[in-house]
Amino acid sequence: MDVRSVPLKFFATPPHSCSYLPNRDAVTVFADPRSSMTPTIYSRLIDSGFRRSGEYVYCPDCRECNACISARIPVHKFAPNRAQRRTLLNNTDINVVVTDARFNREHYALYQRYIHWRHAGGGMDEVDPNKYRSFLESTWCTTWLVEFRLRGTLVAVACTDVLDQGLSAVYTFYSPDHVKRGLGVLAVLWQIEEARRLGMTWVYLGYWIENCEKMRYKTQYQPLELLTPQGWQARSTTP
Repeated sequence: MDVRSVPLKFFATPPHSCSYLPNRDAVTVFADPRSSMTPTIYSRLIDSGFRRSGEYVYCPDCRECNACISARIPVHKFAPNRAQRRTLLNNTDINVVVTDARFNREHYALYQRYIHWRHAGGGMDEVDPNKYRSFLESTWCTTWLVEFRLRGTLVAVACTDVLDQGLSAVYTFYSPDHVKRGLGVLAVLWQIEEARRLGMTWVYLGYWIENCEKMRYKTQYQPLELLTPQGWQARSTTP
């Protein structure tokens, strides 16, 4: 889809340090936040490689780098591999509850623990309730905060946007006390199954970056489709 057909203005940032690859500058394009964003327009932009952070819809537009590649899973073709089946088996005692995207102190406390554990000293660990809400919530998008509970205790939350054609995995955070359970994997597997149950076509995983260790997990979900200059193409990638 050509973004020129979308009734929005777009603005590019000045070059800034890349969040994913060292010693590189990045440029980000944002849809005009003063314009009227709708779920349908957002759904179309997702198919053109955009993502959401709070009220902002953005995509990378770096002239000398095309490492950030949008990835999505065709849910009706997906079958879990052996490791993913093991994750499902090991988490049969987890209960899942879908909640609206409203501020919840229990969610926020878990988010704080996760950020301080995974991103200590990187600037991301400087969080407060306002930053948390501005990162996950929006006024125009249908968003779920999917709870994963172990014997009543909250152990993971998956922020998930509902699109016209599928689900978008915005961000997942989980308890450092249960790393061996693979709760991040469990969240993606749940999103895939829920999209399939709802008759949707895709689960969008955001950007896959071949040389970024944090992004390599996305190749575990096969078949995977990547957004190329020629459009979305099935790509067998090796983790």
